[in-house]
Amino acid sequence: MSLTFVVIGVEAVRLPDMIAPARADELWRTTCFEMFWKPDGGDAYVEFNLSPSLGWAAYRFDRYRDRMRDLPLVIAPQIERVPGGVEVDIDLTSVPRGPATIGLSAVIEEIDGTKSYWALRHPAGPPDFHHPDCFAFELPAVASS
Repeated sequence: MSLTFVVIGVEAVRLPDMIAPARADELWRTTCFEMFWKPDGGDAYVEFNLSPSLGWAAYRFDRYRDRMRDLPLVIAPQIERVPGGVEVDIDLTSVPRGPATIGLSAVIEEIDGTKSYWALRHPAGPPDFHHPDCFAFELPAVASS
C-alpha cells in the first residue's frame, strides 16, 4: 500500500531530524503521520507511525488501547520525505486480509512548538486517534473474478 501525507496551509512545520530508517517509539511527540487498520468482525487493530525522520513503528492491539505490542513486519515501511510531508510504502502482509476500516491521522508541530491533531474524523473531547470514531474510511473486500 502506498500513502502520501502532505501538510498544506501550515507555514512553519517542524520536521524531526533525519535518522537511519528504523523502528522507533514515541514518534507522535512531534510531526508524525499515522495509519490505523481495523479488520471487520473484531476489536483488534494495528497502528503504523510514520515519521519524516524516516523512523517508523507498528503496533497491534487486542481492542481499544489494550495489550499494545510490536507488530512484526516482513518488510519495514519505506518512507521518503516529499515537499510538505512524506510518501510511504507499507507492506501489509502482517495485517489480516479482507474488509477493514482505516483511520488516517497526523500530529503537526510548528516551529514555535504549537501542535495540532488531524484525523479523518475526531471523537468528542481531546484528540484520540485510537478511538473507534477515528476509523472513518471503509475499505471493502474486492470480489475476485
